Amino acid sequence: MRGVMIPYTIKDGDEAYANVLNIPNSEVYPGRWHEAAAAFRNKLVTAGRFEQAITYGPLARNTLELLLPKQRPHGLVVFVHGGYWRRFDPSLFWHLSAGPLAHGFAMAMPRYSLCPDVRVGDITGEIASAVSHAASRVDGPIHMVGHSAGGHLVTRMISHTSPLPEVVRSRIAGSLSISGIHDLRPFLQLKLNDTLQLDKQEAYAESPALLEPAGRVKLTCWVGAAERSEFVRQNALLANVWRGLGALTACVEEPDRHHFNVIEGLASPDSALTLAAIGGLAKISM
Repeated sequence: MRGVMIPYTIKDGDEAYANVLNIPNSEVYPGRWHEAAAAFRNKLVTAGRFEQAITYGPLARNTLELLLPKQRPHGLVVFVHGGYWRRFDPSLFWHLSAGPLAHGFAMAMPRYSLCPDVRVGDITGEIASAVSHAASRVDGPIHMVGHSAGGHLVTRMISHTSPLPEVVRSRIAGSLSISGIHDLRPFLQLKLNDTLQLDKQEAYAESPALLEPAGRVKLTCWVGAAERSEFVRQNALLANVWRGLGALTACVEEPDRHHFNVIEGLASPDSALTLAAIGGLAKISM
């Protein structure tokens, strides 16, 4: 026997997606992020490289921040935060722009309306509006990066039902989904759905793994090897399915990383994660 297949079944869906309860010291991360983001923002404000609360739509949370490199940008990175479509804000993540900025890319970080005030499909539309507005301000190729629920949102932008105008979508040179949620059907059974209010039709329509890629897109699916098994599975799922549909995909499981620290590489110009974010596909050796 060359290998052993270990049976895997989900006995408790809520527990399977519960990052906070299963990652040691998870409660410290929001405060740590906020402190680092505020310090980084202050440096950029002093240098005149931080544009705050740019309106891209009619709703209260339809604003974005644009963080600028020292020179004229030669492209745009859009980072979409996670939080299960119901929490968080870009102000926790501004420091993660340090890597792309060092390579001469501008970084747009949109905030979006949260469930249950809106539906997941509405958020998809808001992100399309945010990307379009940011694209109108920065020339060059666009790279999409999203974490967790943000990974869902950036991969929706490159699916065949993307709400992006073709003139904007065609500029997307690559997408990076970090710990992304690519199949929403399991969430129909979770307590979390009391807030999300997904129904079967929306879960199917909003699941990138059930959709086709919008042509020969470039996609890296990246996850921490120490994450919950469902995030590792969801990560591999989209890369596998879309590769079979003609997309150029890479699948990475980064050792010793979990759901909250897996994004930290974006703050470093030389990290493999940053290079994947601005290069289209991961080219790493681990």
